[in-house]
Amino acid sequence: MINRGRRLRQTQSIRDLVCETKIKKSSLIYPIFIEEGENIKEEIKAMPMQYRYSIDRVYDEIETLLKLDIDKIILFGIPKEKDCVGTGAYVEDGIIQRATRAIKQRFKDITIITDVCMCEYTSHGHCGILDKNNVVDNDKTIKILSKIALSHVEAGADIVAPSDMMDNRVEAIRNTLDSNGYINTPIMSYAVKYASSFYGPFREAANSAPSFGDRKTYQMDFRNRNEAIKEALYDVEEGADIIMVKPALSYLDIIRDIRENIKLPVCAYSVSGEYSMIKLAGANNLIDEEKMIIETTTSIYRAGADILITYFAKDLARFINEGKL
Repeated sequence: MINRGRRLRQTQSIRDLVCETKIKKSSLIYPIFIEEGENIKEEIKAMPMQYRYSIDRVYDEIETLLKLDIDKIILFGIPKEKDCVGTGAYVEDGIIQRATRAIKQRFKDITIITDVCMCEYTSHGHCGILDKNNVVDNDKTIKILSKIALSHVEAGADIVAPSDMMDNRVEAIRNTLDSNGYINTPIMSYAVKYASSFYGPFREAANSAPSFGDRKTYQMDFRNRNEAIKEALYDVEEGADIIMVKPALSYLDIIRDIRENIKLPVCAYSVSGEYSMIKLAGANNLIDEEKMIIETTTSIYRAGADILITYFAKDLARFINEGKL
C-alpha cells in the first residue's frame, strides 16, 4: 500500500536536484544611479551599499558585475538641472544618453536597460507634463516619453523601460522606435506599478520625490487586483515585449496573476524599500540577512517571475557561485 502522505528524507544534493524554483544569474538586472559630475561615488543613506556614480566612477562597478556574470543593468539618471518639462530627459547630451554611450564604448558585453520617465528631470517631481491645474497631461506626456525612449536607443540602449504609468505610452514608444528603424528594440513595460510606500529610499537615491501631492492619479491602487491584469493586457496589445510588476514582495499574488494571464516574460522589481528593510535589519542583527535575501528572492521567482530587477543582484550571484542558491 502506498503512503501518499509520506515525504522522503532527502540529502541536500537531492533537494537541490528536485527543487521547483531555480534562479539563474542571467535573469538578474542590477539598478545603477548615474549622477552628473566627476569623481562621484556617494553612498545613498537610505540604501546601505548602494551608490550614486558619476560616469567616470561607474566603470569599476560594472567590472565587478561582469566578474560575477551579471551582464544586465538598468540606469537611472540624476541631472544637475531640472525644468518643468523635463528637458534633460531627452537631450542628446543628457546624463543617461552620455552614460549609455560611454558604457557601451567600454563594455561590449553589457546589456543596458534605461528607465524612461520624467520624475528625475522635472522641477516638480511628477512623471509628466502638468496642465494649468497641476494635473499630469497624459497625451502631452506620452509625446515626450517617446522622445526620451528614442534618445536612449540612439545612444545605444538595448531595452527601454517606461515607468511613468501613462495610458497608451507603450504604443506611442513602439511607433516612434519602429518609424526610426529600431523595430527590434524591446520595450520592458512597467505595466503594473502600484502607488507604494516601498519607493521611499529610491526617491532619496534619485532625488525624484514630487514637490506636491502624490502619484496616485496615475499609479495603481494597491487594493486592486483585477486592474493589474487589465493594465498588463493593454500593454501587451500595444506592443510591450516584457511585462513588469512593481513592487515585488507585497505583490506576489499579482506576479502569479500576470504569469497565468499573459504569454510574455514577466519581470518583477524588488524595490528600494524591500532592500533597505532587509539590509538595515541585518545590520542590527535582527535577522539572518543572507537567508532572508535567498528566501524572499526565491518567493518572487516561485510566484512566477522570469526576470528580477534587484539591488541584491551581486549578493545573489555570489550565493549562486557558493552553491547556496
